[in-house]
Amino acid sequence: MRSTFLESKSSMVLFILILLLVLSTLIIHLKYPKQELKNRVKSWWYILGFFTIGTMLNTTLAMFFFGFLSFLALKEYFTLIPSRQTDRRVMFYAYLSIIFQYYFAGIAWYGMFIIWIPVYLFLLLPFRQVLIGETKGFLENTSRVQWGLMMFVFGLSHLAYMITLAPLEEGGVGGKEFVLYVVLLTVFNDVLQYIWGKSYGKHKIVPKVSPNKTVEGFIGAFVSITILAWVFSFLTPFTWYEALFAGMLISAFGFVGDVVISMIKRDIGVKDSGTPLLKSTNLLKPKRLSYYFPKEAEELPK
Repeated sequence: MRSTFLESKSSMVLFILILLLVLSTLIIHLKYPKQELKNRVKSWWYILGFFTIGTMLNTTLAMFFFGFLSFLALKEYFTLIPSRQTDRRVMFYAYLSIIFQYYFAGIAWYGMFIIWIPVYLFLLLPFRQVLIGETKGFLENTSRVQWGLMMFVFGLSHLAYMITLAPLEEGGVGGKEFVLYVVLLTVFNDVLQYIWGKSYGKHKIVPKVSPNKTVEGFIGAFVSITILAWVFSFLTPFTWYEALFAGMLISAFGFVGDVVISMIKRDIGVKDSGTPLLKSTNLLKPKRLSYYFPKEAEELPK
């Protein structure tokens, strides 16, 4: 039975990852000092550090961690999409829904967790638009908010809910190990797609959406992640064939999620989003309630 964090299987994997990341950092800075690679390594350090602190130590802390991530992601998305003053009222309620979604995840109330956003919020937000009385752009603007909730709150909150899963047997793996498994393979999928694509990529797979994605990169990562899913299957209760199938799903749908986000950014007209955007748009700066409840319903220029 796991007695402390340092004795768990997840801590052993995290220790190996830190060693690999240290080695990668040294190799890139000494042998391949390209700025793109340096930026990727820096982002991996951030991901590993925040993930370890936020998810591996305490379940309650994990809820706050993922809830804060959802808030930042949703706020960045709302900053990018065209909006009017009247839309901000609906956005305000979308932010409030994050609290309830992660509360339901934290107490492991699966029934409410799974329907809160795709049922109740999807009915509440359009009705709030109706009460505002702005008919122009109703369908488009409501859909934008709902789509953001599905991507950045509902989807991400499943990782938080998985943390609450108890081991199937005494001394077995629990939710934290399973979350580490999913995140680990997802990150490796992105890294390996980049490596295989840069090394052997010749045929573009979705050139209009993501020009750097290649068939060779996708296939190379797909095979690699399938194997790694079996290697790290000790973090899960999966059998060997279940782990292989899980690796296939994670690699395939990780690619799908990547190109969908790329499609959204191209539709909005933004090439990249992330840290520079956080700084330039003051995403962490709190807004007054008057921002979301304007006295006059005037449209902002798009």
